[in-house]
Amino acid sequence: MNSAPQWLHWARTIQAVAQNGLTFSDNPFDRDRYEKLRELAVEIFAAHTGESPSAIEQWFAVQPGYATPKVDVRGACFREGRVLMVRERADGGWCLPGGWADVGNVPSEAAVREVKEESGFEAVARKVIGAFDANRGGEPFAAFHAVKLIYLCDIVGGEPDPDHEILEVGFFARDAIPPLSGARTTPAQVAECFAHLDDANRPTAFD
Repeated sequence: MNSAPQWLHWARTIQAVAQNGLTFSDNPFDRDRYEKLRELAVEIFAAHTGESPSAIEQWFAVQPGYATPKVDVRGACFREGRVLMVRERADGGWCLPGGWADVGNVPSEAAVREVKEESGFEAVARKVIGAFDANRGGEPFAAFHAVKLIYLCDIVGGEPDPDHEILEVGFFARDAIPPLSGARTTPAQVAECFAHLDDANRPTAFD
């Protein structure tokens, strides 16, 4: 399984050092050095992604304080052996319903909430399928390091009712998975979900 490219590791590390330094340092000389480090991280991201420096600076601005990984939660729900997926308006790809965990959320409750918001179905989390580095697997890379938690869930009510971020809701057999939104759900993660459906005693997968 592929990991993030070296340039992304370097840029993230430089950005984290700069962000942490600016958070805790009051020394004007040190702060000037940390600002230069942040500018360097912006230049690296811009050179490799094609995004404008101003856009990248805005990405960094939404993550104040000590730099830590973001947490992405997903719910894997099944009906008659088919997995519930939603089609993202952002890129037209399909994925397990989910998104960023909010501050104060219990992770499993966040996953269940995301299932409800994105698909319309009510669910309960039954077990953790896996804890993954969100940038492994050769899929699109994000500026921020993220951890992805996927829960096996049971549908207990509701009906298809996507929110404004979702175009469609559907159930898919393992041999008929639609084109995926790779930054959100990978083929390997879908396969792991089906493996847990097949084997209730399968251990949690992790990176």
